[in-house]
Amino acid sequence: MRSVMMNLLSNFKSSSILSVTALTLLWTGLTAEAETAIEKIPRTESSHLQQESDVEAIMAQTEINLEPGRATRSGSSYVGLGGNIGLDGDTSVGEGGLAVISKIGLTDYLSFRPLVLINEDLTLLLSLTVDFLGKPVPEADLRIAPYLGGGLSLATGEDDTVGLLISGGLDIPLSAKFTANTAINVKFMDDTGVGLLLGLGYNF
Repeated sequence: MRSVMMNLLSNFKSSSILSVTALTLLWTGLTAEAETAIEKIPRTESSHLQQESDVEAIMAQTEINLEPGRATRSGSSYVGLGGNIGLDGDTSVGEGGLAVISKIGLTDYLSFRPLVLINEDLTLLLSLTVDFLGKPVPEADLRIAPYLGGGLSLATGEDDTVGLLISGGLDIPLSAKFTANTAINVKFMDDTGVGLLLGLGYNF
């Protein structure tokens, strides 16, 4: 009887040890899986935040900041007076007359250049131009900065029409206060006109 009891007790201890061991292994595995899952969550969130940061950085680099009236690569913004010499065409652009010129810098390389031609009628030339870096002229101690663009020609005369415009020219900074300007304006659509503009602007 005693030996039977000893055998039962021994079997009970063995099964208890096996049960405890199995439970310990199971608990260790569940804990490891939980820790792995917890570790993965911050990494995923961190990756998502990094992607958002990269997108914001790209948008900031491509964003165009408009600052009307600023200086561009071709020099300061200005307003002034000039004269238009008609070269070709029976339009206001192709006829001689006075001109009110202006340049309004928008970014480092873009300008809005409204121009009013005054002869028998008024003609408004609206062009958006790309301004290029100035080229030094050592002999004259000057810098010549070209620009090129286009826009619209809006005429008030009965015989004139609204047309498209190509405009290109040179800004020549003379001092901190003044900029000389020369340009070729070509108006086309129903009628074609070509004019040479010479002007002097006051920088602002």
